[in-house]
Amino acid sequence: MPIINVNNIDIYYEDSAPHDKQKPVMVFAHGLLWNTRMYDKQVERFQADYRCIAFDFRGQGQSEIAKSGYDMETLTEDTLALLDALNVTKCHFFGLSMGGFVAQRIALKRPELLLSLILLETSADPEDPKNVPQYRKLIKAIRWLGIRRVSNKVMPIMFGSTFLADKLRKSDRKQWLTMLQGNRKGGVIKATMGVIERTGTYEQLGDIITPTLIIVGDEDAATPYPKAERMHFAIAGSKLAVIKGAGHTSTVEEPEQVNKAINKFLVNCA
Repeated sequence: MPIINVNNIDIYYEDSAPHDKQKPVMVFAHGLLWNTRMYDKQVERFQADYRCIAFDFRGQGQSEIAKSGYDMETLTEDTLALLDALNVTKCHFFGLSMGGFVAQRIALKRPELLLSLILLETSADPEDPKNVPQYRKLIKAIRWLGIRRVSNKVMPIMFGSTFLADKLRKSDRKQWLTMLQGNRKGGVIKATMGVIERTGTYEQLGDIITPTLIIVGDEDAATPYPKAERMHFAIAGSKLAVIKGAGHTSTVEEPEQVNKAINKFLVNCA
């Protein structure tokens, strides 16, 4: 199992071509409550031409649960240390939701590392104060009842109505519900606190010089279209793609649409 120790934390990662020095690199950073699996369809599509690296943030997936360090700045340092350990000097960086909070910080802090920036279902603003009490209530429920008991309430936050209602995707829903329920309580609580207590990056977005693609599902309830549009207007030259019939996890819900948007963007970048 590929584990690497960075910042004194064991981080799980998957590398499609660890010994290939010729392929351009794609790095995938997942969203809250998920792991590397949310990018399986993207890795499958692009690994023939790119070295694809996906990893689990501390406390989530198969990475170590640390006692502290779940703020976005520390997660950014973890990610930069991982890239350094894997000798990645240039990459296309993908960040979905929480991964997008980290991706923006990398673009601002270490722009020389990025060939392009792909932000999916994310925001440059702090958590909406109206949402914070709901998240704290969720954390309390997870602490006392466990994530299994609240998972059915979390699914409509993570997925759009089309995916949740599609009878042909019942097995997909079951797979992702099971994965959600498999989260470790301690890591989930700490990671969620890191997300709701994050600072915003909006005022700095004008400093981003990396070619940027912003992707949002038209059914995303967690970070709806106006959040994506706000980033699009703030990042000079950025592109905006709307994924039809997708919620907060478009890479899973509508992978073909997402992959098409990514491919078009990368072709134009080249």
